[in-house]
Amino acid sequence: MKIDRIETFLAHVGRRNLCFVKVSTDEGLHGIGEAYSVGPDLATVAAIDDFASWLVGQDPMRIEHLWALMYNGTRFPPGPTILSALSGIEHALWDIKGKALGVPVWQLLGGAVRDRIRVYQNPGGGSPEETAERALALIARYGYTALKIGPHPAGSDHMPWPAVVRGAAARMKALRDAVGDDIEIGLDPHAKIWEPVRALQMAHAVAEYNPYFFEEPIRPENIDAMASFKRQCPIPVATGECLYTKFEFRELLAREAADIIQPDVCLMGGLLEMKKIAAMAEAHYVMVAPHNPMGPVATAVNVHFCVSTPNVAVLEYTPDDEGPRRDIVKEPMRVKDGYIELPTAPGLGIEIDEAACQRYPYKPWRRTNAVRPDGSIGFN
Repeated sequence: MKIDRIETFLAHVGRRNLCFVKVSTDEGLHGIGEAYSVGPDLATVAAIDDFASWLVGQDPMRIEHLWALMYNGTRFPPGPTILSALSGIEHALWDIKGKALGVPVWQLLGGAVRDRIRVYQNPGGGSPEETAERALALIARYGYTALKIGPHPAGSDHMPWPAVVRGAAARMKALRDAVGDDIEIGLDPHAKIWEPVRALQMAHAVAEYNPYFFEEPIRPENIDAMASFKRQCPIPVATGECLYTKFEFRELLAREAADIIQPDVCLMGGLLEMKKIAAMAEAHYVMVAPHNPMGPVATAVNVHFCVSTPNVAVLEYTPDDEGPRRDIVKEPMRVKDGYIELPTAPGLGIEIDEAACQRYPYKPWRRTNAVRPDGSIGFN
């Protein structure tokens, strides 16, 4: 069996494009993957097309070999665009392998260590009251036992810092009062707090409401700063969505800079690389909560990872059961009582609807930057 074609399908869903990868073989089998939408999405498509010229004619079953061919073939350590392309292709290779052998991908990764995967969702909402109301509706519909919110109050870019801290505490209090003490609540400042001392102020302000984790409280580039922050923070620290490959996670784990790591399987090198990172984390007694804001194929890939990985705590999730996200796949993963059940179909167990993707064509988009009260540019 040889690879004979690699294609991409972009679908504009919500505020961003989803980038699906289809790898086809000369024996009629194909696999589906998903690359991360990093912003300049056409650059990711170009990278996938370039990799395709390297991979056509290769054996799709040699996943580690083809990963090395792509990773080392770029010569310089790749960044998010190249790694997104590599990741999407790698997912599709696993899908082909599972289909060829007639087993779900998790069977190829060591087998199941759990029967179902706990998931959480961000309810969104502007005011604390709206956030609490939306959270209760999600719990009633999906049975979630965990949630995540952004702590910043609406309009926080233009607020004095003390007001931001008070607003964060108010959001957390409203949600905790609404859902009770048994629902775990993560907080995600989205690395918008530049100064570690201010991130600590926010952490102390919300600590009494027992957050599950404090995700990316500061920018992730300086791992020493993150390690120092973790030692002082009164709540568990989570990070990892902006780190790539086992090499960067090795630094994070060696410096004991996180209680929970959050690698993104569409961004950091794919499923096998994610397993290697999780194994390193396990040796450091660190749990994994995969970053998963993308589409339904990304969720499927993450589910196979979570099924087969012992130190997984919870999976981020966006429902795919209605609207455009439902249209673009033939059958999404579904949540029952706050969990996704173990998939049993060969491969990844998910297929995109190529015609439906064409109904949601690519649209240029860009990430918005936070603008501080003095007009300087922040991070978002």
